[in-house]
Amino acid sequence: MSATGTLHPLPLPADRSLPPLPASIVEEAVGHALDEDLGLVGDITTRATISDSAKAHARLVARAPGRIAGLQCADVTFWNCDPSVVFKAEMGDGAEVAVGDVVAHVSGPAGAILTGERTALNFLCHMSGIATLTAQYVKAVEGTGASICCTRKTTPGLRALEKYAVRAGGGQNHRFGLFDAVLIKDNHIAAAGGIRKAVARVRAEAGHMVKVEVEVDTLDQLDELLELRADAVLLDNMTPDELREAVRHADGKLVTEASGGVNLETVREIAETGVDLISVGRLTHSPQALDLGLDFEG
Repeated sequence: MSATGTLHPLPLPADRSLPPLPASIVEEAVGHALDEDLGLVGDITTRATISDSAKAHARLVARAPGRIAGLQCADVTFWNCDPSVVFKAEMGDGAEVAVGDVVAHVSGPAGAILTGERTALNFLCHMSGIATLTAQYVKAVEGTGASICCTRKTTPGLRALEKYAVRAGGGQNHRFGLFDAVLIKDNHIAAAGGIRKAVARVRAEAGHMVKVEVEVDTLDQLDELLELRADAVLLDNMTPDELREAVRHADGKLVTEASGGVNLETVREIAETGVDLISVGRLTHSPQALDLGLDFEG
């Protein structure tokens, strides 16, 4: 399935610096999800129980507090089920919600709304869960100067949506894939024969627009890296004291990123060491879905 018409206009994101997802990415993800759910014969339950003429109005309601993301996906889902379904969002992605807040109204053919309900909620609950967890990390480091960013630990096929949800939560995106930035990790260093050889080969191969980051786990490796042409350093599984010393050694010559052992209990202490970035894999690999529900009226 593919949406090829004009969808109901959504409100601007609560954070105006958050651009909407490209329509082609949303349509592809939604199309795959609906194909998976509908199979070869469609929604046999709804087709058997609901008349074609039945109309309905439903409210999308927050059942837990959090941060919203994924409204585009919900809109495209219902549109694909029937273009006459109207999805009217009451807020933009990035908005905070409390229990009982109405996120959107959905009206139109009852059968189409029922068919799209679970797929729409799957996208919304998952992406809002990512945005909610990200917002908690961002709040935890408030005032330190450190930024929270995601990783490549994403659900296959949903990376763009999940990284968008991180931005809706106030976080930043790390590289999108293996194609847009260089990250030389410990196994690269081992296979290449050392940091110097790895960086030299990358600089000979990569274009001048490509950023280069190198993972280190000791201060000696960092000092070696400072003699080379790198843009950023990933400080892997270092203690707060080691991170402070690493920031001092870097002295602004490299962007410093802390990674490993990060959770809501440790992130503030890590941020206070002076690192520029803190990457958190759990933002996308293990968020709890935000509880949202679709309640029919009448």
